[in-house]
Amino acid sequence: MTAVITAERGDGTLTRQGLEEYVSDAVILLDHRVYDQLSTRRLRIVKYRGSAHGTNEYPFLIDEHGFSVLPITSLNLDHEVSAERVSTGIPRLDAMLGGEGLYRGTSVLVSGTAGTGKTSIANHCALASCQRNERCLYFAFEESPAQIIRNMRSIGIDLQPYVRGGLLRFHAVRPTLHGIEMHLASMHKAIEEFQPRLLIMDPVTNFTSVGSPTESKAMLMRLLDYLKGRQITSIFNSLTGGGDALEQTEVGVSSLMDTWLLLRFIESSGERNRGLYVLKSRGMAHSNQVREFRLTPHGVELVDVYVGPSGVLTGSARVAQEAREAAEAVARQQEIERKQRNLERKREAMEAQIAALRAGFEAEKDEVRSIIRQEEEREAALDANRVHMARIRQADGRSMVEG
Repeated sequence: MTAVITAERGDGTLTRQGLEEYVSDAVILLDHRVYDQLSTRRLRIVKYRGSAHGTNEYPFLIDEHGFSVLPITSLNLDHEVSAERVSTGIPRLDAMLGGEGLYRGTSVLVSGTAGTGKTSIANHCALASCQRNERCLYFAFEESPAQIIRNMRSIGIDLQPYVRGGLLRFHAVRPTLHGIEMHLASMHKAIEEFQPRLLIMDPVTNFTSVGSPTESKAMLMRLLDYLKGRQITSIFNSLTGGGDALEQTEVGVSSLMDTWLLLRFIESSGERNRGLYVLKSRGMAHSNQVREFRLTPHGVELVDVYVGPSGVLTGSARVAQEAREAAEAVARQQEIERKQRNLERKREAMEAQIAALRAGFEAEKDEVRSIIRQEEEREAALDANRVHMARIRQADGRSMVEG
């Protein structure tokens, strides 16, 4: 007969009597801890005779679905992968990602300091998913759904029709509402109910307020494997501090992500402009260049960073340099046109001189011909006069000829 015995912990022993853990074949230790006023239940298998078992502590939940344990060590790297590509909704970002966008079912990390445009990129992806008639689940931990929808209208993204149509669902709560494991359980439940093709978490760094970076990373690792096993594309926004190194995240999940987009401010000429990098994108040839990142009334625009004589230029410095180069190009074109006009005038003068010389030559030729003709006529008249005189003198033929 299998027997299940419950017991309370003793002082320095697993049980109050200190005997039950020795005679039992399996001992499961349950613990309930409070960290920063947030409680988390944990489970550990102390022993299990005749069986290989995990010895780590595993968080567990008790909710309306019963008792659930999601240990990180129980997840295997055996999920299927897809070769299908999906658009981010930003054409030039798709071009930077091998020309076709993201692989379906992959994970994307968008990191940057406050105000760099992480939420704007995430909402572009959400809009593109809805336009493909695919469901998107949006976990927001800083802004309410109404605020996100209102703010996105300023860059030409209207999400309200898709919320009403059931393609986009927001799940907005403060991270401090639950412990980190309860958040994971609620995410699993929301995903199972909604069955999205795209999931967005904005931002993941807020989980450090309800757990340590190690706990946050463990939770995200379990969530990532869960999403990849269901071929759900995921986007995680990560806020970095101004003094932090750019190529790291507070929760340390960059190594888990398939694609990493870094947004940062580029300061020059008294301005702060945005730049976007693709730090990595597994399985595809991606751009290694920086793109200037603009938020416009018709959405996100990526433009090539302008390299001027003094280095990389963005914003008004770029506009001023382009204006100077445009003015210089106009000046060069005007100089070319001036030289062409001078050359044309010289050609016309030369042709006029040639025409004048040709006209003079023709006039002189006509004059010479006239003189020659007059001389010939005079010689002919003289010959005629000699013949006439000879006849008057009655000279013989020889005399006439000789004369």
